[in-house]
Amino acid sequence: MEPDQAFGQALRSLRTKRKWTQTDLALRADVDRNYVSLIELGRNSPSVRLMFRLCDALDITPSDMLKDVERRISVLAKARQAFED
Repeated sequence: MEPDQAFGQALRSLRTKRKWTQTDLALRADVDRNYVSLIELGRNSPSVRLMFRLCDALDITPSDMLKDVERRISVLAKARQAFED
């Protein structure tokens, strides 16, 4: 899994846990809803500045967000390795 995809999945997970729509998050982070969608799909990656705004809107620290992204990448890498063995 690419980091962009893992970030998008983490973002979607945090958003849906709050029962927010992409529009809700976009309004809170002052970004276009379509851009939130592209990030969640892993097609775009946010700048550092935007990552901070998204994390602020979600009331999570950027370091916690990145830990979740790292965990997702690690889990998939381990699963892929187990499958190849």
